[in-house]
Amino acid sequence: QVQLVESGGGLVQAGGSLRLSCVASGGLFTSNIRGWYRQAPGSQRELVAGITVRGKTSYVESVKGRFTLSRDNAVNTVYLQMDILKPEDTAKYYCYGQQYARDYWGQGTQVTVSS
Repeated sequence: QVQLVESGGGLVQAGGSLRLSCVASGGLFTSNIRGWYRQAPGSQRELVAGITVRGKTSYVESVKGRFTLSRDNAVNTVYLQMDILKPEDTAKYYCYGQQYARDYWGQGTQVTVSS
Protein backbone atom coordinates (compact mmCIF):
# COMPACT_ATOMS: atom_id res chain seq x y z
CA GLN A 1 0.00 0.00 0.00
CA VAL A 2 1.40 3.35 -1.05
CA GLN A 3 2.04 5.72 1.80
CA LEU A 4 3.44 9.19 2.25
CA VAL A 5 4.39 10.05 5.80
CA GLU A 6 5.30 13.59 6.79
CA SER A 7 7.18 14.69 9.88
CA GLY A 8 9.09 17.66 11.19
CA GLY A 9 6.34 20.13 11.94
CA GLY A 10 6.06 22.01 15.20
CA LEU A 11 5.89 25.35 16.93
CA VAL A 12 8.58 27.89 16.12
CA GLN A 13 9.08 31.60 16.61
CA ALA A 14 9.06 33.97 13.68
CA GLY A 15 12.46 33.98 12.00
CA GLY A 16 13.12 30.38 12.93
CA SER A 17 13.52 27.27 10.81
CA LEU A 18 11.98 23.85 10.40
CA ARG A 19 12.70 20.96 8.09
CA LEU A 20 9.81 18.81 6.94
CA SER A 21 10.34 15.29 5.69
CA CYS A 22 8.13 13.14 3.49
CA VAL A 23 8.94 9.46 3.26
CA ALA A 24 7.47 7.34 0.47
CA SER A 25 6.73 3.64 0.82
CA GLY A 26 4.66 0.90 -0.73
CA GLY A 27 6.06 1.23 -4.24
CA LEU A 28 5.79 4.95 -4.81
CA PHE A 29 8.95 6.12 -6.53
CA THR A 30 10.59 9.01 -4.77
CA SER A 31 10.75 10.86 -8.06
CA ASN A 32 6.96 10.81 -8.12
CA ILE A 33 6.67 12.82 -4.93
CA ARG A 34 5.63 16.05 -6.60
CA GLY A 35 5.67 18.62 -3.86
CA TRP A 36 4.37 20.20 -0.71
CA TYR A 37 1.01 21.86 -0.19
CA ARG A 38 -0.30 23.72 2.82
CA GLN A 39 -3.70 24.59 4.15
CA ALA A 40 -4.50 27.16 6.80
CA PRO A 41 -7.87 27.19 8.60
CA GLY A 42 -10.52 28.73 6.38
CA SER A 43 -8.25 28.73 3.36
CA GLN A 44 -7.85 26.57 0.30
CA ARG A 45 -4.97 24.16 0.00
CA GLU A 46 -2.15 25.79 -1.95
CA LEU A 47 0.95 24.46 -3.64
CA VAL A 48 4.00 25.74 -1.77
CA ALA A 49 6.83 23.98 -3.58
CA GLY A 50 6.96 21.51 -6.43
CA ILE A 51 9.57 19.26 -7.96
CA THR A 52 9.50 17.55 -11.32
CA VAL A 53 10.59 14.00 -12.01
CA ARG A 54 13.85 15.45 -13.30
CA GLY A 55 14.36 17.47 -10.14
CA LYS A 56 13.43 20.95 -11.23
CA THR A 57 11.94 22.90 -8.35
CA SER A 58 9.45 25.73 -8.22
CA TYR A 59 8.00 27.80 -5.40
CA VAL A 60 5.04 30.00 -4.68
CA GLU A 61 6.14 33.63 -4.63
CA SER A 62 5.56 34.07 -0.91
CA VAL A 63 8.21 31.47 0.02
CA LYS A 64 10.85 32.09 -2.62
CA GLY A 65 14.26 32.60 -1.05
CA ARG A 66 13.08 31.12 2.27
CA PHE A 67 12.02 27.54 1.47
CA THR A 68 14.08 24.87 -0.27
CA LEU A 69 12.74 21.58 -1.57
CA SER A 70 15.14 18.70 -2.04
CA ARG A 71 14.97 14.98 -2.73
CA ASP A 72 17.07 12.04 -1.55
CA ASN A 73 16.27 8.97 -3.61
CA ALA A 74 18.52 6.77 -1.46
CA VAL A 75 16.17 7.12 1.50
CA ASN A 76 12.92 7.67 -0.43
CA THR A 77 12.51 11.10 1.13
CA VAL A 78 11.65 14.61 0.03
CA TYR A 79 12.48 17.51 2.31
CA LEU A 80 11.19 21.03 2.69
CA GLN A 81 13.67 23.27 4.46
CA MET A 82 11.83 26.30 5.76
CA ASP A 83 13.85 29.29 6.92
CA ILE A 84 12.93 32.78 8.08
CA LEU A 85 9.50 31.53 8.98
CA LYS A 86 6.65 34.00 9.28
CA PRO A 87 3.32 33.78 11.14
CA GLU A 88 1.56 33.59 7.77
CA ASP A 89 3.37 30.30 7.11
CA THR A 90 1.23 28.72 9.82
CA ALA A 91 -0.69 25.86 8.23
CA LYS A 92 -0.89 22.11 7.93
CA TYR A 93 1.64 20.94 5.37
CA TYR A 94 0.94 18.00 3.10
CA CYS A 95 3.17 15.96 0.87
CA TYR A 96 1.73 15.04 -2.53
CA GLY A 97 2.64 12.33 -5.00
CA GLN A 98 1.33 11.03 -8.28
CA GLN A 99 2.00 7.69 -9.93
CA TYR A 100 0.17 5.77 -12.67
CA ALA A 101 -2.50 8.51 -12.78
CA ARG A 102 -3.32 8.17 -9.08
CA ASP A 103 -2.91 10.90 -6.50
CA TYR A 104 -1.44 10.27 -3.08
CA TRP A 105 -1.44 12.50 0.00
CA GLY A 106 0.19 12.25 3.36
CA GLN A 107 -1.67 12.89 6.60
CA GLY A 108 -0.09 16.30 7.06
CA THR A 109 2.14 17.90 9.64
CA GLN A 110 1.24 21.07 11.51
CA VAL A 111 3.52 24.10 11.36
CA THR A 112 2.77 26.96 13.73
CA VAL A 113 4.82 30.15 13.67
CA SER A 114 4.40 32.53 16.58
CA SER A 115 5.02 36.25 16.29
